[in-house]
Amino acid sequence: MKNEYKGTIVEESLLDNRILTGMEIIGHRISKDENPIDRWHLYTVKISKDDIEKLSGSIKNKWYMHFWNGREIIAIFKNKTFQFNYDDKTTWNEAVDYGLSLGIPREQLDFLIEE
Repeated sequence: MKNEYKGTIVEESLLDNRILTGMEIIGHRISKDENPIDRWHLYTVKISKDDIEKLSGSIKNKWYMHFWNGREIIAIFKNKTFQFNYDDKTTWNEAVDYGLSLGIPREQLDFLIEE
């Protein structure tokens, strides 16, 4: 199956990190928080649209993941998925509002993409 999307998965957002085992991981970094307990382990992955949709049941509450193909974004929360255009910020509203309703800080709902 073609892995069309790229995205970042924060290991700490997963109910079970073994889900990473079957993924095509193309990068890994650890956030630079001073306190090791606050550090995040971030994995850059290539993934198919079908596999993205399967991930939403694997996310802890108050977390999300997002994936991109060009300017198309898929953001997934626990049991909820949104698709929108990166360049048209008005298409982000539903996903941002939903994230805020879960208690995710607005500044974390930035859906950054890497070219």
